[in-house]
Amino acid sequence: MEQEDLQSPASRAPSRRAALLGIGAVAGVGAVDLGAFLLASGRLTPDRLTPGRLTDGFETVFGKHAGFRRNHAKGVGVAGSFLANGAGSAVSEAVVFEDGRTTPVTGRFSLSGGVPDVADATQTVRGLGLRFDLPDGEQWRTAMINRPVFQDRTPQGFYERMLAFKAIPGTGKPDPEKTAAFLAEHPETVRAMELAKQQPPTSGFADSSFNGLNTFHFSNSSGDTVPVRWSLIPLQPVRPAAKRPLGRNELFEKLIAALDAGPLRWRMVLTIGRPEDPVDDATEAWPDTRRTIDAGVLTLTSARTEAAGEGRDINFDPTVVPRGITPSSDPLLSARSAVYAQSFTRRAGEGIRTSPVKAAEESDV
Repeated sequence: MEQEDLQSPASRAPSRRAALLGIGAVAGVGAVDLGAFLLASGRLTPDRLTPGRLTDGFETVFGKHAGFRRNHAKGVGVAGSFLANGAGSAVSEAVVFEDGRTTPVTGRFSLSGGVPDVADATQTVRGLGLRFDLPDGEQWRTAMINRPVFQDRTPQGFYERMLAFKAIPGTGKPDPEKTAAFLAEHPETVRAMELAKQQPPTSGFADSSFNGLNTFHFSNSSGDTVPVRWSLIPLQPVRPAAKRPLGRNELFEKLIAALDAGPLRWRMVLTIGRPEDPVDDATEAWPDTRRTIDAGVLTLTSARTEAAGEGRDINFDPTVVPRGITPSSDPLLSARSAVYAQSFTRRAGEGIRTSPVKAAEESDV
């Protein structure tokens, strides 16, 4: 639920037919997983948490900002490539891991929340969505955040937390009674929040680690299958976050300036789970003793003001995966896919708009 909309064929609002075709062509997985989401989240019970209702929740909390993503509305596009070292082929036959293969990558850095001009803040969740463009039309899309685990185990929990932590007008803070009641019913969220506190945010996007959080199944050429989670670990020096309040666009300004000065790099690390490790609960961390594989290096070379056909319109739906990778039974995966499809229908009908963050050559940032 940390990245959210589908790739649109044009920058202007398409017709309803075009929107539906876009959903079918770009996020067919969302339609496949819709039934799983409805079942897992209570669609067949009186609660009826549908994709539409969950999407409404974003608008209730953040307000309706026509044409923008319902979550991670503020962001900037980036481009680069991934160079594989071949080690990932031990667990997956996906061509992206073939030794020496360079795969073009289009991505987007963002901050969580549905307000497109929100002020940067150190504690706001940072996101990185990537699309790997593979041969024969295959793609791998992933949406990661700078937290070690996700705060919710189920779509219902996510929805309830979002409403419980909604800021009250006038105070700018959540209702303490509502948050206390939610946390009392969701000890898994309390544990996840405590774990996040143990890994405080860094100085910016460039020195942040980004984690996929959900579990996927990787299958190699011999047919062996293992559960995997992945992370991107920065090769830039890691520095502590500033203690002072940040400038309104400071995190993005620093990122753009860093890319203007030269490439930024992250190691892709695959963590291999064991049979006893949970594959359907993103709030639980796997032990640090699990086997890891350094699969290659992601290099980002440029920041791009959001525009049609680039990071602005890509759906970073994590269920879009190549051969050799399949989604696990984690209920959040089917929910994310279904909600992204719902969000696209709304955003496309409103006329897709661009985040206010501008690349350096187009502004004074």
